[in-house]
Amino acid sequence: MQETTLCLSFGHHLPYSMSDSNTTDFTNPSTFILLGIPGLEGAHVWISIPFFTMYTIAILGNFTILFIVKMDPSLHGPMYYFLCMLAITDLVLCTSIMPKTLSIFWFNSREIDFSACLIQMYFIHCFSTMESGIFLAMAFDRYVAICDPLRHSTILTNPVVAKIGLAVVLRGGMLVLPHPFLARQWPYCRTNIIPHTYCEHIAVVKLACADIRISSYYSLSVAFLVTGVDVFFIAMSYTQILSAIFCLPTKNARLKTFGTCSSHLCVILTFYIPGLFSFISHRFGHNVPLYFHVLIANMYLLVPPMLNPIIYGVRTKQIRDRLLHLIGLRPCLLDGALQVGNVCVHVNVCMCIHVSFCAHGSVCGVYIG
Repeated sequence: MQETTLCLSFGHHLPYSMSDSNTTDFTNPSTFILLGIPGLEGAHVWISIPFFTMYTIAILGNFTILFIVKMDPSLHGPMYYFLCMLAITDLVLCTSIMPKTLSIFWFNSREIDFSACLIQMYFIHCFSTMESGIFLAMAFDRYVAICDPLRHSTILTNPVVAKIGLAVVLRGGMLVLPHPFLARQWPYCRTNIIPHTYCEHIAVVKLACADIRISSYYSLSVAFLVTGVDVFFIAMSYTQILSAIFCLPTKNARLKTFGTCSSHLCVILTFYIPGLFSFISHRFGHNVPLYFHVLIANMYLLVPPMLNPIIYGVRTKQIRDRLLHLIGLRPCLLDGALQVGNVCVHVNVCMCIHVSFCAHGSVCGVYIG
């Protein structure tokens, strides 16, 4: 009786009748059926618009970061190497779910092969773990750059960066590897319908007609271990960084550095908070509407890849200047100015317009500031 309860405990969310599936028992399904967003099937086409827009921005932004860093030798340093690792991770992470999600929304293509489902599960959780490790590595890089700048080049050498990257990859790959193997060994019965847009680990194993406590406890332990350790050390790094910022001699320098760090922290929180909510609500949030959980689970894998190239790329002066040069705008000698033809345009957030003149009397700069 316990096995039947476990198998059906997830079924009350499903919009399909269970009576049809009761007639077909199987232990090794060849395919799973992804419902998309249960309860919002009629709005799938409309929901696909922001999903596709965010996915497009994520793809273009992260490929742009990789291209710029590759083409500019002056950007071949630790911070930019970590940024490239983050861009690759984001590309794999959002591409692991979005093509199938969009095919569900646009073409009602709900079937996914059992092995493909397990591979998707592995990639999602593996690269999520890697992304957490990269955030920790970037926080350490910022800590050394701000708190001990004279030793930055000697501490974070290229071999050290390579070892950190390898450790991040191995940690993500090895810790998540048991997930698909455990999921494959469980017997599945009565239904192969997953009320989700992708093969999330706990959503799949909840369909098993077996005691899945090993899978559940292991995934819970890995999630809290990885998140707990990474968040702790990230918090320690930024605490030291903020202490160093308040010791800077000028107010302008403090505000500029604090603005950069605060934007980085916002991206980190955008990654951890929805991910933690999604993870916990799937196990303990029985009163959370299923469609809300599925939406949060998608945002967790889609919003950070979209925001990361904007926050870490556009707000980084060297990458911003290189990007402007590629699209035909050259940075002026003055910080924050753009050169269009022979005219420098200074852009700021204020709305007062100023015109500056060169020594020979011609217009050198027009800026809003």
